[in-house]
Amino acid sequence: MHSFIGIRCLTAAAIVAFSLATTACGSLSSQDKNTAIGAVIGGAAGSILTGGSTAGTVGGAAVGGVIGNKVDPNKK
Repeated sequence: MHSFIGIRCLTAAAIVAFSLATTACGSLSSQDKNTAIGAVIGGAAGSILTGGSTAGTVGGAAVGGVIGNKVDPNKK
């Protein structure tokens, strides 16, 4: 139980740190931002769903990055 709480806190801290870092990077294209955001969210989800395993985190980040890369906010 304690490790799950620790993982959630670490994940939340990583998301906050990434959010602050990406807002400071104004030179990133929309697609680059979406890729990075997708990777962070995917990595966090993979970590939570697999109990913090490295493979789950990396796999989630890879899948999230690909999905984020394909998201086009201007597409109607």
